[in-house]
Amino acid sequence: MPATDPYTVRLTPEVHAYVQPDGGWCLNNAGFVSDGETTLLVDTTATERRARALREALLATGAPLPRTVVNTHHHGDHTYGNGVFLPEAVVVGHESCRSEVLAAGRQLHLIWPQTDFGDIRITAPTLTYSDRLTVHVGDVEVRLLHPGTVAHTAGDTIVHLPRQGIVFTGDLIFQGGTPFVPMGSLSGSLRALGVLRSLGAETVVPGHGPITDPSAYDATERYLRFVAELAEAGHAKGLSPLETARGADLGVFAGLRESERLVANLHRAYAELDGLPEGSPLDPTVVFADMAAMNGGVPVACHA
Repeated sequence: MPATDPYTVRLTPEVHAYVQPDGGWCLNNAGFVSDGETTLLVDTTATERRARALREALLATGAPLPRTVVNTHHHGDHTYGNGVFLPEAVVVGHESCRSEVLAAGRQLHLIWPQTDFGDIRITAPTLTYSDRLTVHVGDVEVRLLHPGTVAHTAGDTIVHLPRQGIVFTGDLIFQGGTPFVPMGSLSGSLRALGVLRSLGAETVVPGHGPITDPSAYDATERYLRFVAELAEAGHAKGLSPLETARGADLGVFAGLRESERLVANLHRAYAELDGLPEGSPLDPTVVFADMAAMNGGVPVACHA
């Protein structure tokens, strides 16, 4: 039977990944680096309950509570739990991540008002960087890199441990799930894959889904190029993103979770074909309504 409860994977003596199956809506991954005296946590979770479970799982490995929490981007499933780790920890992120967290506010509450998120205090990074930042956890070098482009969001952070050959990608990679770029850029997401490849990491911890390897970059690229081709054809015919999505043959991508995200990705691709700047805001009401239409008329569900 596949695991349904969150689980911790020891990648090296100092590095653990925290995986929340099955990686669907609001079920993200996290991770932590610790030398037994100092701990750095990569991302939190979507609810107070899940953030406290992450906290207990971290402590169960013998690691002390984190002094540093790194957010790979601003979405609530990766940041809502930040407050559980205060005041001991400093929250770190890209400068755009900070502004996006503050602008988004209680974004998940708006999308999923029936979900019990618990006591959530919106907590933006208080330490920010623009291009790259290196944090040392004992002897472990942790490199934080912005991909240099709007990708999943404007404020993505790649967490690279060069000596350990590990990378935490945030939502630049969804392993087993459909990539999601409406709040960022399709073309920028393709460029970000080149940055990930250049790091040469052998172990890839995606933002959602099981731990994987660099083959995930190729799989993501194939899907994004499929979306780009669909968009070009549909846009040229004057079809709406929803019409294009409904007429698409998913083929090899049919097995990916959250297939309804195709129409959201097409909205972003259409915006870029219209010449709008990468990351230009889309109307979330329209995007989520179209995803519901692709989901059999049922709004997408938060699984947290």
